[in-house]
Amino acid sequence: MAVFFLIIRKGKTMATKTLFIYNPHSGKAMIRHYLVDILDVFSKGSLEVTVYPTRRHGDATGKVLRDAGDYDLIACCGGDGTLDEVVTGMMRRKKKIPIGYIPAGTTNDFAKSLKIPTNMTAAAKMIVQGNRFQTDIGSFNDDSFVYIAAFGIFTDVSYETDQQVKNVLGHMAYILEGAKRVGTYPSYRFSIRANNMLIEDEFLYGMVTNSMSVGGFANITGSNVQMDDGLYEVTLIKNPKTVMEFNEIMVALVSGRIDTHMIYCFKAPQIEFESEESIAWTLDGEYGGSHKSVVIKNNKKALSVMVPAERING
Repeated sequence: MAVFFLIIRKGKTMATKTLFIYNPHSGKAMIRHYLVDILDVFSKGSLEVTVYPTRRHGDATGKVLRDAGDYDLIACCGGDGTLDEVVTGMMRRKKKIPIGYIPAGTTNDFAKSLKIPTNMTAAAKMIVQGNRFQTDIGSFNDDSFVYIAAFGIFTDVSYETDQQVKNVLGHMAYILEGAKRVGTYPSYRFSIRANNMLIEDEFLYGMVTNSMSVGGFANITGSNVQMDDGLYEVTLIKNPKTVMEFNEIMVALVSGRIDTHMIYCFKAPQIEFESEESIAWTLDGEYGGSHKSVVIKNNKKALSVMVPAERING
């Protein structure tokens, strides 16, 4: 796909120089139906816009690294993976620039947590009219992530499921792909340090999150989730040895009442994972590499994100 740039200027008022990065394939490629409306909203909001469609994995990160310093605002449209690329690029820069997000993916957990509209035109208006919110951003060894780092069962589903399948089936794509694994899932032995405690156990799944929903499911990360408190919600699911233990885990997750000995739940600003074998991780739904040693840190209020005015005032 050829890269193109579109400059929009409105009147003689002082315009906000904006780089608009979008993934043309996210969420059933719906951006093609909304692009003109989005640009019209930006123009009426006195944004001077340069448009950049991504062409490959990692393209948004490179664009932000190279050119973000020329702009006052970075707006992006795509799924959680696109947002992750933009944030990763921004976290590698010394000077951080505010980010506006128009969700266009399958789940959009981060957007839901910040009450960002799912309608693209409404989200564009929010970028123009909303307020800035200082959100926490995670460090994962030398990498960054927005709202979730996870390992274990089903974590590879999001990045192994074909994009066209995601576009057609939505949430069901993840469920169908994950259902193939039941009965054949592996477990992982970790030594985990957090809050001056040591946990040594065998786990089916683990996630470190800063989100009110994961995979489209609300409240799975517990209650009282704050996106700017410098703390992560940590959920570690032990490997069930019996059908009864497996059912106990499922009941706890579905009900949102995590009161079982099969699941560790706690908050922490930093978590260290050690394992004897390299274990695959996912960061915001994208492959995060295989690692024996992982240090996850919460960078409190590291980036400014545009949110609805009521998200700040309400």
